[in-house]
Amino acid sequence: ILRDKTWMSVCDAAFDQQDAEVVCRELDCGAPVQVLGAAAFGKRDAQMWTQEIQCRGNESQIHLCPTSPSHEDNCNHDSDVGL
Repeated sequence: ILRDKTWMSVCDAAFDQQDAEVVCRELDCGAPVQVLGAAAFGKRDAQMWTQEIQCRGNESQIHLCPTSPSHEDNCNHDSDVGL
């Protein structure tokens, strides 16, 4: 996710299908097939986004989705989300 000109990794713990639908809509890459966790595409050397993304699924861009503080204490690059 790009926030304040910085690319960040997103934890897979709370990332769900609605979040994936918004990302894919924003990137114009079609419907998401699967939300993959556990750094399925490799670990990133980036800051971790520390908010839970709570899209409803109808937003046009991920930054329009509500967020809340994460309740996950163990988010690290082993839990990077991928689409």
